[in-house]
Amino acid sequence: MLHYEYKTQGTCSQLITLDIDGGVVHNVVFYGGCSGNLKAISILVEGMKAEEVAEKLSGVRCGMRSTSCAHQLTKAVLAAAEEEKRAAQN
Repeated sequence: MLHYEYKTQGTCSQLITLDIDGGVVHNVVFYGGCSGNLKAISILVEGMKAEEVAEKLSGVRCGMRSTSCAHQLTKAVLAAAEEEKRAAQN
């Protein structure tokens, strides 16, 4: 299992941490942002494949912003999946 930290850009949350195991997302935690909504997202994506999270949440916007915490999560899970693949190759 790989633990991953992702610094968000353009959102109220500042950091997302998660674990990924075989491309499956676990233990998502947002630091900052709308606590209730982000806790709900974390619960909903638990056990999902990174690609499925990205498929469902990519492109979600927050108000007039070009991104959202959900969209930043897609970037985080895909980056974590790539890092996990690289680590497995070494």
